[in-house]
Amino acid sequence: MDRLIVLGTGTAIVTRYYNTSFILDNGEGYFLVDGLGGREVLTQFQELNLDWTKLHHAFLTHNHTDHLLGMIWVIRMIAYQMVWGKYDGDFTLFGHQELLDSVRCICKICLQPREFAMMDQRILLVCVMDGESRKIMDYDVTFFDIRSKKDRQFAFALRYGIGKKLVFFGDEPPCESGKSQLLDADWMLAEAFCLYDERHIHTPYDYHHSTVKEPSEIAEAYGVKNLVLWHSEDTTTYGRRKELYSEESKRYYRGNIWVPDDGEIISLDDTANDSNQLGTFNI
Repeated sequence: MDRLIVLGTGTAIVTRYYNTSFILDNGEGYFLVDGLGGREVLTQFQELNLDWTKLHHAFLTHNHTDHLLGMIWVIRMIAYQMVWGKYDGDFTLFGHQELLDSVRCICKICLQPREFAMMDQRILLVCVMDGESRKIMDYDVTFFDIRSKKDRQFAFALRYGIGKKLVFFGDEPPCESGKSQLLDADWMLAEAFCLYDERHIHTPYDYHHSTVKEPSEIAEAYGVKNLVLWHSEDTTTYGRRKELYSEESKRYYRGNIWVPDDGEIISLDDTANDSNQLGTFNI
């Protein structure tokens, strides 16, 4: 069974959530997407009892601190295990070229020489282009540029199982070209910075982010079966986010709504998802 392991759900400056990051688990290996904001990615692997030796593929969306810096810790951990003979095989990080150049630069500064020596030998930085498809584990992944107005950012559409499709839009609203990826999508993973009713408090549009309303309307328009909302603030809705986000999303969207907490798993077998929030549980 394919699973979505939610490492974090918060925006860049949260203190009560981890930054948004997740793992796609096909039962044999992990595909990590973004790295949280720093060392806490190591904490989450430990707290959730995740196995580093099952992580051989990762994708980095863009250069911002809450996505990039944790991936440096991931590379450091894997390089360390390689040096000491505790990790078999290679580790591949996918991303656009400018982003991978940043990763290499930081690793050269921060990693020990014998750890950095693993770069290009067994730690591979693989550039992907807009519209390029790759086979990652047993997933068919198509990467696309979201046309960010801030920093160049890629997202992806992923095929899994028998005819299933998941679309992840990064941490900005879907661009017009990206929306075409939602045709026949079973899952849409979207940022929702805050409630629409609280947009005047959090001013998400100033940061090129969305409220709950916008991705809900898009998911409804394209007939998406399951909508995951995350990358949110942690102040006005803290402690009631699942309830409040779900309630507001239902005004615009009739499918299954998922507002996960940090550390939850979601089964991507949507036959188990007969109603909102069923199928999520702590690891």
